[in-house]
Amino acid sequence: MKSTLERTERTRNRKRRRRPRWGRIILALILLIVVAGGIYSFIQYKIGLSEAQDGSFAKDGELYDDFNGSLPNDGKMNVLLLGSDSRGEDHARTDSILIAHYDQNTKQPKIVSLMRDMYVDVPGHGKQKLNSAFAFGGPELLRKTIEENFGVDINYYAVVDFQGFPKVVDAIAPDGITVTVEEEMSSGIGMTLHEGKQTLHGDKLLGYVRFRHDSLSDFGRVQRQQEVLTKLKKEAASIGSVFKLPKLLGLTDPYVDTNIDQKTLLLLGKDFATGSTKEVKTLRLPLDGTFENAREDVGSVLSIDKEENKKALQEFLD
Repeated sequence: MKSTLERTERTRNRKRRRRPRWGRIILALILLIVVAGGIYSFIQYKIGLSEAQDGSFAKDGELYDDFNGSLPNDGKMNVLLLGSDSRGEDHARTDSILIAHYDQNTKQPKIVSLMRDMYVDVPGHGKQKLNSAFAFGGPELLRKTIEENFGVDINYYAVVDFQGFPKVVDAIAPDGITVTVEEEMSSGIGMTLHEGKQTLHGDKLLGYVRFRHDSLSDFGRVQRQQEVLTKLKKEAASIGSVFKLPKLLGLTDPYVDTNIDQKTLLLLGKDFATGSTKEVKTLRLPLDGTFENAREDVGSVLSIDKEENKKALQEFLD
């Protein structure tokens, strides 16, 4: 009887030894995928860097003073998005001022365009145009100015050198972006865009979003900026865009000075590239009917109803 039991136990042990250890195999495969993904991301990032030229912001965090925005709360973040042609010189103003808002819980992106000529209180400098806050104290003073005048806290900033805009556009939308040029554009953009519906690539699309010498002036430019950003967001959600993220980060790195960490950038990029975000909502300040053109010591300005615009911005971001 004992001999029979021993033989049975030995048979069971042999079967156990023959069984593949699936848990270890699966773990090994997962590790292999993670390592391969890391290598792929690193290589693609380096490829992106190699395709970029030397931008104004090759080294983040060295051009501007410390940014003291609070950390995001409840998955909601506000990013001060600034467009600049400064090439790094002192006291340069910013052409474009936007607040990019994203709620990670609802996957809702929002864009607020702030007109640069709004006449506001700049801490330590009295009444000024909004974009002079950037000239006096970089992103941090602009953050303080927005908080003081509109009661909105900004968590991060990103200053984009327009030199890199064409490369980013062509990486996200290699087939171009289709727009309708309402009338011929040429003044101030170094090219001529003819009237009509057409598909524009990087350089020409930059001219499209920067043009302001028509009857709408800066207001028309803001409309075109919001239009292009919304269309780029849709392009970013196309099949395969998620695999472009590492290369895109490398491509844009020399042209963007930001305090957003790489992990947060990848998480945000993943949401947009996988198409899990909602349609972009947009707002422009000042609202129609809440401002008038005026002349002050600093030049032509937009004199605004501050309380009305403050209320509108807070409700929009809530």
